[in-house]
Amino acid sequence: MTLTRRMAALGLASGAGALATGAGFAGRREDDARWSRAPDLPFPVQEIYPALLDGTLYVIGGFATGISDRPLDISDRVLALTPGVDDSWRELPRLPVPTHHPQCVGLDGTLYAIGGYTAQNGGAWSNTSRVWTLRPGEDSAWREGPALPGPWAENVAVALDGRIHVLTGRRPAGGENAEWNHQADVTAHLMLDPASGDWTTRAPAPSARNSAAAAVLNGRIHVVAGRTVSGGNTPVHEVYDPASNRWSLAAPLPRPARGPHGSGGLAAASVGDTLYVFGGEWFEEGGGVYDEVWAWRDGADAWESAGTMPTPRHGLGAHALGGAIYTIGGAAQRGAVDTSAVVEVFRP
Repeated sequence: MTLTRRMAALGLASGAGALATGAGFAGRREDDARWSRAPDLPFPVQEIYPALLDGTLYVIGGFATGISDRPLDISDRVLALTPGVDDSWRELPRLPVPTHHPQCVGLDGTLYAIGGYTAQNGGAWSNTSRVWTLRPGEDSAWREGPALPGPWAENVAVALDGRIHVLTGRRPAGGENAEWNHQADVTAHLMLDPASGDWTTRAPAPSARNSAAAAVLNGRIHVVAGRTVSGGNTPVHEVYDPASNRWSLAAPLPRPARGPHGSGGLAAASVGDTLYVFGGEWFEEGGGVYDEVWAWRDGADAWESAGTMPTPRHGLGAHALGGAIYTIGGAAQRGAVDTSAVVEVFRP
């Protein structure tokens, strides 16, 4: 991936020339009994990191289509679905500031929308340090939460042992902060204690990267794949142990059937002793979207194929709930093209 290719793919979000074109579900495969459908989102949205809180899935912000007369918008919309209870997504109070790539985490009755990009500095990629919180059912509006020490986006975040860990991603490289090329990849790792509101520094990730995927498995944080500005996609798989505050290397993501090694904009979730990753994109040679699902078994340190996605996507989210994994939104083509409203459920 080159910088100009990335900007051409996604930097159009603030103008009328954006390339989003709706659902883009042609070629869906229905032959894998492990997959089923959940209610579609009310509008297509990508570049999301959904939250899970008390059995409810939440989609917060992102790049959306169908919410105005523009082809693509930075969204302030907040959606919720309780599987087994709701037959459609419902709307919650909107974010105070439209934001794409916010890291969204649910913990102890509270939703957190952490960092991400806004249009507040005149561009579509203004990196923000703001953190917003909402207690669903109690709050009528989002509140200011404990701000990050500095602007931060395209990272990963998980809740673990009553804390929130935010890792890797991109921060402003200098004094400018309005466009994607003003940012640099980082190895940063911060942990929020919600009780005190304090952010503390933890062991930095071994690799600087953005657009990775992360999930907690057996008390450890797995950060998988992603991309770098200088080197494109990476297959690197690193594991953080909070008890020792140390990182270790694990087996890298396997080489896909097409496209380069590694994947950016993929999603991850764990069920039992297995970590699953879904989709992602590449930009080289015209680019594309991966359809692979990979499974990593704890104790074996090896990946195996878990089939393919009915609707291949990148910029999607994934959460495990009730022994199944919900894959939410994204885009069916690389970049800001064929933004998707689909929600598909994988049962390992």
